[in-house]
Amino acid sequence: MEIIARNSEIETLERKYCSGRSEFIIVYGRRRIGKTYLINKLFNDRFTFTYVGARKQKPQKQLQRFAEQLRLFSGSTYAPSLNNWEDAFNELKVLINSRPSDERKVIFIDEMPWIDTPRSSFVEALEYFWNAWAAQRDDIMFIACGSATSWMVNKLVKNRGGLHNRITEQIYLRPFTLGECEEYLQNNGFIWDRYTILQYYMAMGGVPYYLTLLNPVQSLAQNIDRLFFSKNAPMREEFEELFNALFNQADKYIDIMKVLSEHRSGMLRAEIAEKTGQSGGSLTKILDNLQRCDFIESYSRFKSSVRNTLYRICDPYTLFYFRFLNGNNSKDEHWWTNNMLSHSVVSWQGFSFETICMLHLEQIKRRLGIGGISTNASSWRKQGDCSENGTQIDLVIERADRIINLCEMKFSEGPYNITKSYEEKLRQRMAIFRAETKTTKSLATTMITTYGILQGIHSSIVQSEVIMDDLFTY
Repeated sequence: MEIIARNSEIETLERKYCSGRSEFIIVYGRRRIGKTYLINKLFNDRFTFTYVGARKQKPQKQLQRFAEQLRLFSGSTYAPSLNNWEDAFNELKVLINSRPSDERKVIFIDEMPWIDTPRSSFVEALEYFWNAWAAQRDDIMFIACGSATSWMVNKLVKNRGGLHNRITEQIYLRPFTLGECEEYLQNNGFIWDRYTILQYYMAMGGVPYYLTLLNPVQSLAQNIDRLFFSKNAPMREEFEELFNALFNQADKYIDIMKVLSEHRSGMLRAEIAEKTGQSGGSLTKILDNLQRCDFIESYSRFKSSVRNTLYRICDPYTLFYFRFLNGNNSKDEHWWTNNMLSHSVVSWQGFSFETICMLHLEQIKRRLGIGGISTNASSWRKQGDCSENGTQIDLVIERADRIINLCEMKFSEGPYNITKSYEEKLRQRMAIFRAETKTTKSLATTMITTYGILQGIHSSIVQSEVIMDDLFTY
């Protein structure tokens, strides 16, 4: 099976392989994103040594497995005795020195955060191995990989000890876009149209591993029933397993995600603190880690201070989980098929489409012809009071050419019809935005829809359009 969508990452890794000097490369990103697959597929028969850390294993067990890998790659009949990680890296040196001098030595250590258990001294041994030996050579390509993104960033990227400024390349793998999901599905025998793929993305997002769970013989509804609602459904427990694998004190992270799932337009830090009882450095750490793993995003309010930064869930699977799985005790193994036309599902689709549009901001800008123009994306809202209702715009694109796109995102089964009342709402909202922000820039209403807008006497309010097909470009 070929590697889908990772062209720039492949180019970087191949360039580093041929650099003629020792390289320390880190590859990170959330669990299930395809890090291990990418490295194994690309270097398949070029490894000098590989090792995978094990979750919740004591140092001696980790060392025992490391020794067994040394035996395997050396072709020896016995595994060396390792008392600590310094011994382990010394034996790794022996293995490397046994290889031809003109051969590139590719060392791949996967799930590195799981190796660094308390009092293991793993990082210190790694620092010494690299600084005192590997960095002095010109033939080593050392690849460190891990799903615990916070560990990878804090212990390697932001290391202030022996590994400070030693990382020669960082590769962060993000979820697939809609277009990349389409490429994967087409290459694997699916004949789904873009509307179906969009609905898939609403439920499971762009995580490559989730794509591998799909059955091309089944419809999307049948796949969702099998993966989420059938007996022993493989995706039903995925959320808690995912968070427990990624974060220490996972319950605190889940509490914040639950609160955010109840506030679709996002929450201020102070609001999150009030709802969860978490604050200070602990809350900062959790929010940072959730952003690093692509579960949430922070975005500014139009012309507002940093204190007014909003946090919002950007992971479609998480939103699906809290909307339809968390607390759902139904025994109906065809729950999705039986409820897919319900008001609850239709309402969720509208919000999920907005989330997906926000994830494809670059595609939206490209369609608007402003890919090369400096822009600032934000949100805006005016709180209501007892005398008037509030109003909000989830996506405001402020452009360097003194135009501001006020974006409306609507999911529908066909061309979207702008009624007289909706036209009046858009005009009123534009007037309120100008009055409240006091902007002198030109305002343009942009509709982002599945199949475009239905042309009629009220559609002239729209200055520019983006449709579903535009979101699939990359």
